[in-house]
Amino acid sequence: MNDLRLSGGNVYLEGAGLVDADLLLRSGQIAGIISPGESAEAQEALDVSGTWILPGAIDPHVHLGKDIRVPRDADDAERETASAVAGGITSMLVYLMSADSYHDEMEVADRAMASNSHANYGYHFVLGTNDHLDEMREYIEKGVSSFKFFMNFRGDEGKYLGLPGNDDSFLYRLLKRSAEQGAMVNPHPENIELVHMIRDSASPQNAEMNPLEAWNAARPPFVEAEAAQRVAYLAKATGASIYSVHTSSQEAVEALLRQRESYSNIFIETCTQYLTLDTSSPAGVYAKVNPPVRDSSDVEFLWRAFEEGQLDCIGSDHNARHRSNKEKDIFSASAGFPGLGGVLLLPLAHGLKRGVPLDSIVDAVSTRAAKLFGMYPQKGAIRVGADADLAIVDPNQPTVITADSQHSAAEYTPWEGTELPLSVRHTIVGGKFAVRDGQLTDEMSGSFIHRSRSGAAALKG
Repeated sequence: MNDLRLSGGNVYLEGAGLVDADLLLRSGQIAGIISPGESAEAQEALDVSGTWILPGAIDPHVHLGKDIRVPRDADDAERETASAVAGGITSMLVYLMSADSYHDEMEVADRAMASNSHANYGYHFVLGTNDHLDEMREYIEKGVSSFKFFMNFRGDEGKYLGLPGNDDSFLYRLLKRSAEQGAMVNPHPENIELVHMIRDSASPQNAEMNPLEAWNAARPPFVEAEAAQRVAYLAKATGASIYSVHTSSQEAVEALLRQRESYSNIFIETCTQYLTLDTSSPAGVYAKVNPPVRDSSDVEFLWRAFEEGQLDCIGSDHNARHRSNKEKDIFSASAGFPGLGGVLLLPLAHGLKRGVPLDSIVDAVSTRAAKLFGMYPQKGAIRVGADADLAIVDPNQPTVITADSQHSAAEYTPWEGTELPLSVRHTIVGGKFAVRDGQLTDEMSGSFIHRSRSGAAALKG
């Protein structure tokens, strides 16, 4: 006996697109993909006519916790994962940031996440000490095979997150060791010394600049591009896989692509804000983030790069800092904002309007992340035996993004009032409804995702 039959919808199958089929779910997995008229027993049959049944979206770039370092309390998990499933996100990878051993920090995070998460979750660890490097193999055995490195944390730059300063020699050793152990490094590429030079030479803000233009001028694209090119070159030198996070500009993408011409294990992430917001956004200081949102020309370039298959994944760089940390001038306000709930719907709405194929969008918001981070084929695809993690989208039912609809404890969204032509009708995590008929349920069945390989090692299977 199957638990659930989803009938009447168009099911997205990798390589085939949307097809008329019914799905059978049993014990948290996809038990069957059958023709609409085929007989099969199920405890419940749900008519989802007029919808697209997509593999649950995956956000590979999330920060949780009130200090964005580590989720420590139940509400750190519950509120933000509610935002995720409301937007069709069924799995997320959360960055843990500490100078201490991640053996202890992972236990803290697990206590917060277990039984309090609407969505599935895994971790990336931010590495910055020699002890971290020595423990990498143990971290991988715990199921964490991707590691972030803040290239901009020189001197005391990372002190606000409790992280030590670093240099390129540490980066080189990190890359080399990750290559040896089938892991991947996720660099935050910014040259902070150039940022300091710009800051110290003259304030970039003037009477003709709005706040977002001023922040873009303070951390211009070339400081991102220089660091991206440097880490990509070092990846080739060490044989490492890198996943360049939150790539925001034409210059940075082009720098990475130049290196990828001679070395393939360079993967590129962008975020919804860089595809949908620019320096003219009415969100103003609420859209402050590092790297900054860029000019409209960068937005257009990123869409062209996406359409040409040059970008791999779309994430959010979500964090839930409260709005009170944003309501200051652009140079005093905290960077970052909540974005989990838009990772599926915003690319669908903007991409389809631009004529981007649905296949490309589903790959970028689900399948590619599953493959790169060692979750495929259990995640990121609809196939028999895969986990029953599904986003059921109504392409004809509009929705409006508001802070309330995002559920985040941050209590704001840079996309406030944005109207989208489609919506999430149901979200299913592990075969259970996290969202049903557009309403969040009390179900919190999210579970830890153990990942033993990432990057090229994961792609090889």
